Amino acid sequence: MLFAVLGWSQVRSFFPVTQRWAFFDHAAVAPLSKPAQEALIEYACDLAEHGDVHYRQWTERVEQVRQLTARLLNAGSPQEVAFVKNTSEGIGLIAEGIRWRAGDNVVIPQEEYPANVYPWLNLAERGVEVRFVPTVNRRIRIEDVAARIDRRTRVLSVSWVEFSSGFRNDLMAMGKLCRDQGCLFFVDAIQGLGVFPLDVRTTPIDFLAADGHKWLLAPEGAGILWVRPEVLQELRPVGVGWNSVINAEDFSTIDFRLKPHTGRYESGSLNMAGVHALGASIELLLKIGIENIAKRVLGLTDRLCQGLRELGWDVYSSRHPEEASGIVSVEVRGADVRELVRHCRAHGIVVNQRAGRLRISPHCYNTEEELDRLTELLGQAPKA
Repeated sequence: MLFAVLGWSQVRSFFPVTQRWAFFDHAAVAPLSKPAQEALIEYACDLAEHGDVHYRQWTERVEQVRQLTARLLNAGSPQEVAFVKNTSEGIGLIAEGIRWRAGDNVVIPQEEYPANVYPWLNLAERGVEVRFVPTVNRRIRIEDVAARIDRRTRVLSVSWVEFSSGFRNDLMAMGKLCRDQGCLFFVDAIQGLGVFPLDVRTTPIDFLAADGHKWLLAPEGAGILWVRPEVLQELRPVGVGWNSVINAEDFSTIDFRLKPHTGRYESGSLNMAGVHALGASIELLLKIGIENIAKRVLGLTDRLCQGLRELGWDVYSSRHPEEASGIVSVEVRGADVRELVRHCRAHGIVVNQRAGRLRISPHCYNTEEELDRLTELLGQAPKA
């Protein structure tokens, strides 16, 4: 394993962003890892110099990335994974594919990212209700989720990690609730995948989508969709194109037999460069070890939260071990949060803001010294 050989100081060398910035905004658009950067350059050079001469090699690499993604999820087969443009596309394909009946409902947390809201609200003309679960004491309580589910609930859809608060949902508990209630379980995994281990064979999830441009340290526009094989046939096929069928490359024959796996959602040409770069980053993260990354990120955020509390600031994010994540959301009394973000940027530190709170999201390659520098800077920041 790469981490056992190199340690964190050497892992850091895989991230060029560290030469200029202390970057704590992985919950937005993360910097590329060096392997992802190199994969993009290699593909661009090959395409510029050779056209499609090496197209077969490109497609073989896509299948290798599919295998890497299946390893990341511990999926039963690489064919359970499809590459999509982004999380929104993945959610939309499933939302549109479920065979709805008027009077059905979907349950989602109240403070979800819009990608996990609008595709479900768009079903209103089919008579589908969206039910929101309120946040209580900065948490999404399983009993409140259960209270919103009834016999007409078809889907519970949640983010693994909530984008604003950083609350990490208990996927096992929520999945079990869905199994007990007879509804499907969708997970927007974009804020957790690459940081926390996930086993889709043992966790009762039915669908999962994530883009690569956050914690997976890959480009925008290259995401993944995973569908449990047992539920695939329950879905109405949508987004069908030339690449959705079994003999996709026999262009002269029309043979409308859909691929019997999630690959049917790859309707046409893929973002080849993006998928190659996504694979390079996933390969790096797997070599470091997702368990190692989780421990490192939680250790860094614990240290950060301690420093922020010493400044007298209110850490909004839950720090319970089962609920904490790489996102630290902070209530900053007496300060203009947007001005704080600009102040940090001017001093070489990248943070962000959401919902009127400062949001800080370090990754495994960040250091304790960088966090201490951030805390010191925030302590000196001008008040509103």
